[in-house]
Amino acid sequence: MAGHTGHLAALVLLGVALCAAQPRGRILRGQEAEAHARPYMASVQVAGKHVCGGFLVAAQWVLSAAHCLEDAAGGKVQVLLGAHSLSQPEPSKRLYDVLRAVPHPDSRPDTNDHDLLLLQLSEEAVLGPAVQPLRWQHEDRDVAAGTLCDVAGWGVVSHTGRRPDRLQHLLLRVIDRATCNLRTYHDGTITERMMCAESNRRDTCKGDSGGPLVCGGVVEGIVTSGSRICGNPKKPGIYTRVASYAAWIEGVMAGGAAA
Repeated sequence: MAGHTGHLAALVLLGVALCAAQPRGRILRGQEAEAHARPYMASVQVAGKHVCGGFLVAAQWVLSAAHCLEDAAGGKVQVLLGAHSLSQPEPSKRLYDVLRAVPHPDSRPDTNDHDLLLLQLSEEAVLGPAVQPLRWQHEDRDVAAGTLCDVAGWGVVSHTGRRPDRLQHLLLRVIDRATCNLRTYHDGTITERMMCAESNRRDTCKGDSGGPLVCGGVVEGIVTSGSRICGNPKKPGIYTRVASYAAWIEGVMAGGAAA
């Protein structure tokens, strides 16, 4: 009997080891974020379903990507703040209606250029430990290659298209524009208003668009939503540089730009 018990214990330990070795839910090979440690994160939703990420830049404003609303097809656009899990009840979670959606006037469906979207909430967000705006970069300069930045989202976590329920995050290194523009990479399509980050298996993917690339506690970029193969090292992730659009962002929030 003792031998049987020992065999059972060995099987249990083997089971634990196998479970521990399984890749956890991820952006694409990322990991689950610490709950509510990124209080600026927003889930942009259409007809009750998550379509994109975003982040709180002011009490009544969320910044995201213009392409996110291309497939909205008249569905109701809302913003979920204070969430870790998209489905489970959490005291800090609240869904806000959108008063107006302002895509960048030069954004186009067939390009990653100017892929920015400002969403004005129907009322000011209730701020607290789990809901806070995040500083974004106003100084128009490039982030140094090799800088380690944080990106988070509820986007696709595997090549089968599986979506996570809880927020995932990933640390990625910035790639210099010249490298990103090589013919074998993005072939000259990365403008001075964009930046790139590594995509060697670990990457942002569908549903992460609009989320922030945070370097040193400040938002430097926004995940663009152009379609591409996620996790391909030859196709680094493309991010819109927020500092390049500081005047437009400030103008819209001040009411100086038409809806």
